[in-house]
Amino acid sequence: MSKDEHAIEAEIQAKGLNAPRLTPAHIDAQIVGESYHVFPGTTLTVCALTLRNGFHVVGESAAASPANFDVEIGRKIARDNARGKIWALEGYLLRSKLSGV
Repeated sequence: MSKDEHAIEAEIQAKGLNAPRLTPAHIDAQIVGESYHVFPGTTLTVCALTLRNGFHVVGESAAASPANFDVEIGRKIARDNARGKIWALEGYLLRSKLSGV
């Protein structure tokens, strides 16, 4: 959970907002696997997260300057970008359940 997510989660809990919602823990629980690839000769890093239902979510990162490229930083950014997409997917699923669709 990022610092921003932690702060938002704390605020939500402090305000007693307890209707059905997504949490960072729920998002993390959907992830059952991850793999990375850096394309040879580039700074392009791709992260593929495997979700519990077998779906894959992909995130990417690329350093504009090859001199600034760091594999670990590229992996972190690519993973954060992939993880961010899970929020939208899970939000859609929750909204569908809440609306009875």
